[in-house]
Amino acid sequence: MEDSLLKLKNTNTKDAFRYSYLLNKMYPYIKTVLGRSILLILLAIPLGLLDGVVAFSLRPYMDFVVNGNEAQTFELMGHTIRLQAFFIKLIPFAIIFFALVQGLLKYICNYLTEWTGNKMSNHLKIDLFRKLTSMDTKFYDINSSGLVLSRFLTDPDQASKKLIETLKSFILAAFELVALVFVLLYNSWKLAIIGVGVMAIAITPVTLIRKKIKAVSNATMVVGGDMTTNFNETFAGNKIITAYNLQGNQNRKFDGQIHKQFDLAMALTKRVGWMSPIMYFICSIGIAIVMNYGNSLILSGEMTAGSFASFVTSLLLLYKPTKSLGLTLTNLQSTFVSMARVFELFDLMPEIKNKPDAKILSNVDGGIEFSHVYFEYEKDVPVLKDFNLSVRPKETIALVGNSGGGKSTVVNLIPRFYDVKSGSITINGIDIRDYDLISLRNAISFVFQDNYLFSGSIKENILMGKPDATEDEIFNAIKLAHLDEFLGTLPDGIDTIVGERGASLSGGQRQRVAIARALVKNAPIVILDEATSALDNESEAIVQQAIDNLMENRTVFVIAHRLSTIHNADRIAVLNEGELVELGTHSELISKAGGRYKHLYEMQFGSSVEV
Repeated sequence: MEDSLLKLKNTNTKDAFRYSYLLNKMYPYIKTVLGRSILLILLAIPLGLLDGVVAFSLRPYMDFVVNGNEAQTFELMGHTIRLQAFFIKLIPFAIIFFALVQGLLKYICNYLTEWTGNKMSNHLKIDLFRKLTSMDTKFYDINSSGLVLSRFLTDPDQASKKLIETLKSFILAAFELVALVFVLLYNSWKLAIIGVGVMAIAITPVTLIRKKIKAVSNATMVVGGDMTTNFNETFAGNKIITAYNLQGNQNRKFDGQIHKQFDLAMALTKRVGWMSPIMYFICSIGIAIVMNYGNSLILSGEMTAGSFASFVTSLLLLYKPTKSLGLTLTNLQSTFVSMARVFELFDLMPEIKNKPDAKILSNVDGGIEFSHVYFEYEKDVPVLKDFNLSVRPKETIALVGNSGGGKSTVVNLIPRFYDVKSGSITINGIDIRDYDLISLRNAISFVFQDNYLFSGSIKENILMGKPDATEDEIFNAIKLAHLDEFLGTLPDGIDTIVGERGASLSGGQRQRVAIARALVKNAPIVILDEATSALDNESEAIVQQAIDNLMENRTVFVIAHRLSTIHNADRIAVLNEGELVELGTHSELISKAGGRYKHLYEMQFGSSVEV
């Protein structure tokens, strides 16, 4: 897959107008809340219809109560009931009853809207998080944290919560329109044609802004992601910001993002906001026409004053659901844009995946071999060039060379964080691309320069190496990692909470927790990537002892800038500009006149090297 397809900034939401396609994709999530969604729709129908009750009752009220027309009478169980008296007594109680029913229905509808929207959103987020954890290292390399958070957390809310909320609003508005149009027809079909026709004209501008909404929504998503990234970087890099007085720089960056977000919001307002005054203007024309024509109908006796009052009230009330329907359709388009972005994420596929007939790597007894390996992070910018290296079982290989020479790339290829462009890497004589990914990575332990500890206890971080480790295995790993003395000084011992990124521990303590995590995993291959370079001498000495225990009887790759730490490596591979330029023991390489390793060694320890 091309990098551009993995970059979330390059989203084009090409499916934003394919409504049936998006609803079909969304149906499995709708299905989980289908019962309550149907109940919500059924309750929204009478809630919408109730708005027509006031306008409907206005005609008899005006004719028989206000205008004092002769009251109609009818017999009920031997009693003569005067309609005028009946209305006068009923109206106060009817108002209370309808208000109570409407309030209860609104509460239930709002509760169901939140329940179904949140449930759908949660299901979407769970599936998207699984998609996120399945993605390759390259995906995280080319996307900012803020954009990932925006796409994987914000869009699901927009796609699910807003869908249910918009559906409820649409049902309410639609049945308000139905009820009020019925009242219009009940009072005068002639005036109803004029009123409904004008309202239909008023809502047509909504269809003209779909693409504008999509463009602004996508741009807003990108800016929102950039702002979140800025927050994350400010939090994580607070010491650098303070040390280099970068507060002004961060502030200017955030100011620019805020202003850009404001401009986008105003752009959307300019594109959408004009609908309301235009609808109001068109509706006012319709009302003026209706009032003018209605006067002639009253004078000709075709309508009563009560019918006209009921009609005008219905027409005025009709503006609210018409406007609401317009806004609902606008919001619905924004929801479909979010849905399109969500399902674009589901379409992302990791490049690193298992073959259908992948083999299980059960042991490492045949060594590791790099054969004519070429690799590049960016197209046509090679990092490794014809790299060849054969590593024997339980051998310790040190990788040294200039920065950017490809040392970390070599070890990152072994667990398939990335795949080679050409050539092959084999374990036990079998290409690593033929192995099951889980079994391959289970055979490798990593200790980095800056090991990431997750929020939680020290024990939980150690158990990430082997979740089902026994107490004896944990105790043994702690002892070999030289953690026991340190844990004895903590009130909660191994259950001490380390904080985010292990912030409550020193660098040496974090390294020893990481080494304990690697020890409890007990993998046959160990990769040490600058594991002691950031430590002081005292911490390095303790950590080095722990590393020696970790390296015992394992195939080990060591990356080190401090050449003093690799004297005892079985062999040293010297890389320069992505090529293997020297290979041998420390003694062999230091004896090589004009050699690259000797040059590096002399740069660190002085010009006179004792062989």
